[in-house]
Amino acid sequence: MFQMTFAIITPALMVGAFAERLKFTSMLAFCLGWLVVVYLPICHMTWGGPGSYFGDMGVFDFAGGIVVHITAGVGALVACIVIGPRSGYGRTPMLPHNLTMCFTGTGMLWVGWYGFNGGSALGANGGSALGANGGSALGANGGAAMAVVVTQISAATAAATWMGAEWIRHGKPSVLGIATGAIAGLAAVTPASGFIGPVGGLSIGFASGLVCFLASTTMKNALGYDDSLDVFGVHGVGGFVGTLLAAVFASQVFGGNQGDLAIGSQLGVQAYAAIVTVVYTAAATFAILKVVEAVMGLRVEDEDETRGLDISLHEETGYNY
Repeated sequence: MFQMTFAIITPALMVGAFAERLKFTSMLAFCLGWLVVVYLPICHMTWGGPGSYFGDMGVFDFAGGIVVHITAGVGALVACIVIGPRSGYGRTPMLPHNLTMCFTGTGMLWVGWYGFNGGSALGANGGSALGANGGSALGANGGAAMAVVVTQISAATAAATWMGAEWIRHGKPSVLGIATGAIAGLAAVTPASGFIGPVGGLSIGFASGLVCFLASTTMKNALGYDDSLDVFGVHGVGGFVGTLLAAVFASQVFGGNQGDLAIGSQLGVQAYAAIVTVVYTAAATFAILKVVEAVMGLRVEDEDETRGLDISLHEETGYNY
């Protein structure tokens, strides 16, 4: 049942990338197909125990950096490119719909992430632990307690880093930037959370806050894709950063619990697993979208998009004034 929470949240993350332009029926078909074709194979390769591809290689993914965030981020990028941008994107200002609810949701996610990362220790412990992938996370820093601590450190550090980067670039900090930075730090620390100590949490939080900020602003603007909620820039890039840095900060040298870890060798293993996941996810997502498009179409009509999908597809509104 615990694993099902990851299976549910991963396709749900992607929906934010193509908000307000995909048919509801097509979205359901796409998410179901994606769960079976993309999520389940990557999940098994990573967390399938003895005989699993990434597991036998010794890949570190304590709570879903590869399984959840890289897959969701890459799938979101492919989907928003195939489906196309929102009408008026790049020409019409598209401000945040409800900043209050955005910040409230961030707080709920932040607290819930303690359950994702701490819960992946599969026990309320502070010493040795087994991660969700079945790999050991032994040592003084292992287990649920330290996973929760580094989750907090990374999220707070990334939030402050994003705020600082935004402040320097635009002259003003924003609540939206702080919230987005926090999610980036949470996504990035996820694969490493059962293997690192506070120094690792601080470093991964800083790196993800800065790199995800650049990916969600500079890179997205340069390439012109419409990832509505920056799923790729935050989750995909954050998951990739955290997956790589897990190889560094899991070492006892930096306060991690993998005492004799060969950092260079582990970095190669982490990079290989991340790249294989990117390639497989991109190819499979593209194929699923094309099948759904051929069978039932993808985009709503222009008039429905202009009216809003809550009204045109569901005959309801979010607010009654």
